[in-house]
Amino acid sequence: MKASAKTRRLVITIDGPAGAGKSTTARALATKLGYIYLDTGALYRAVAWKAKVSETNYSDSIAIQNLLQQMDLHVTLEDDTTRTIVDSQDVTAYLRDPEVTRVASTVAAMPEVRDWLLPVQQRFGQTGGIVAEGRDMGTRVFPDADVKFFLKADLDTRTTRRYQESRQAGHGGNQEDIRNQIHDRDTRDQSRDIAPLVPAADAVVIDSSSLTVDEVVATMLESISARL
Repeated sequence: MKASAKTRRLVITIDGPAGAGKSTTARALATKLGYIYLDTGALYRAVAWKAKVSETNYSDSIAIQNLLQQMDLHVTLEDDTTRTIVDSQDVTAYLRDPEVTRVASTVAAMPEVRDWLLPVQQRFGQTGGIVAEGRDMGTRVFPDADVKFFLKADLDTRTTRRYQESRQAGHGGNQEDIRNQIHDRDTRDQSRDIAPLVPAADAVVIDSSSLTVDEVVATMLESISARL
């Protein structure tokens, strides 16, 4: 299913917890539609990476605010890849480092960081034709999105997926640690005061626990087809 030049180009959001398959699904869906894929998690990871390499106390909101004031962040979209540039350096390859992931979950809960990144994310939706995935895409960043999805999966499935991803990336780790990290991330995401992780009221909720990526994408396309 490809969007023709005459077809209205939609803003589509995919939210959900860690390991639910958002990134893989969003890339596949964007490719099917001929849309741009926006990995908003990369933006939070970029802040985390900057805090890590500059040895900034990432638990100190004042220190992070000062960091943001000095940070130059740009995002470019090349094919299905979000390239993240921090202070003229392409840091895309470093953003999946386990330590960056851990720090990102802390800075992402800070209202100052979320407010600073909000207009950066919203600019990509101005012309439509985008699939944006994250944790508050349908509730805060693009509340008027044309189609919203919330992708979930049980904790065991998400742990296995993240463990396999970690091994493939050469990071190692064990499943119990990864399970605990995901559980802790869920708790932080769901309990934060600003933009907590919840499905948008008008989101289509999909449980991907027993579904392949192709099956999830097919389910999404059924919902999207009515809006094209």
